[in-house]
Amino acid sequence: MAAAETLLLLVSMHRIVRHLRRSRTTTVMHPTQFLALMLIADEQPIRIGEIASRVPCSQPTATTTVAALEQAGLVRREPDPVDGRATAVVLTEVGAATVEASGQQAADELSNLLNRLDDTDRALVLKAGQALSRITKDL
Repeated sequence: MAAAETLLLLVSMHRIVRHLRRSRTTTVMHPTQFLALMLIADEQPIRIGEIASRVPCSQPTATTTVAALEQAGLVRREPDPVDGRATAVVLTEVGAATVEASGQQAADELSNLLNRLDDTDRALVLKAGQALSRITKDL
């Protein structure tokens, strides 16, 4: 792939993500908190160390982030099912509702952006989303 095309894709993805973050009104949280919350939703139960490596952020930042999410009632800590000496983080009902609302709002806003394209380009972008999902599966 040509370097200019790759750079254009990168810049466009960043602009879309930035736009979606700015348009999010259902939750008011720091981007690291939002990313951690989405990761917890996908991977729960999950240890704080795993959150730190996957967000990515430092271990102290992950601990602070989980504490803030816990204080907001979005997550709770419980004994790790594999190692009872450790703790794992899971969503609360409020956290699950927040994830669902945030995901729906982001999907709606992205749909608004995609509606700026003609049918052919929109179908192409949606098909590319499937390929991008495959390459980001283990990130």
